[in-house]
Amino acid sequence: MANNSINVNNGSILALQNLNTTANSLATVQNRISTGLAVASAKDNGAIWGIAQNSRASTSALDSVKQSLQRAQSTVDVAVSAGQTISDLLNQIKSKALAGADTSLDTVSRKALNTDVTALIGQIQKIVSTADFNGTNIIKTNGASIYALANASGSSKLTVQGLLLGIGGTSNNTTGITFTATASFTTATTAATFLSLVNTSITQVNASVAKLGTGANALTTHLNFVSNLQDTLTQGIGNLVDADVAKESANLTALQTKQQLGVQALSIANSSKSALLGLFR
Repeated sequence: MANNSINVNNGSILALQNLNTTANSLATVQNRISTGLAVASAKDNGAIWGIAQNSRASTSALDSVKQSLQRAQSTVDVAVSAGQTISDLLNQIKSKALAGADTSLDTVSRKALNTDVTALIGQIQKIVSTADFNGTNIIKTNGASIYALANASGSSKLTVQGLLLGIGGTSNNTTGITFTATASFTTATTAATFLSLVNTSITQVNASVAKLGTGANALTTHLNFVSNLQDTLTQGIGNLVDADVAKESANLTALQTKQQLGVQALSIANSSKSALLGLFR
């Protein structure tokens, strides 16, 4: 026979404990539904939270990597565009130098061709001097290379080598133009000599622009990879910490029902003591 103590209501204590447990579970489920996270803090699951935080840090860092790659991409794109224009101008210069090398051409016509060449050389100089993005020019005299972040830790970098595409003025220039900024011709012989330098310059500039194009493609490929990696990490974080809202919604309904029953059980347990008063009537 159960001990009918007036000091302790065991049934009420047990019902209250169960009700508190249900209330705690209900609070957890409500938090998961409101936040959409099964692991919102380290208290929920320390190990999973730590893994997710590390992945979040990598994802955030990859934003900086993408920005670095995009800046480098824009810089190289400007250089490639400038290089292509320089190549077109060199083709025009070649045409005029070839015409100037014609021994049957009169002096006045050759002088007019030389004037055109001088103007074209000036255009090349302007293009080279203004082919910069964010203050960086990789085809100018110094031919400075550009570096872009390649990973979230910053331990790896992607490099696109700067190449001198401007007027170098020496035969030692193996990437750009070999003739000087003041190059000119007055005779068929000097035009032929100049033509030889122009042909060499065209070959070198085209090869250099091709290298820059390869560098631009490498930046684009890596930028796409980083974007895909960031998406994959984001999905992985979701798999770790996101709540199954449909499942939690079903749990919420069950716990609310359980809570109502718990309240009724506590009410019954509390009212059971009133039966003892009947013994003294």
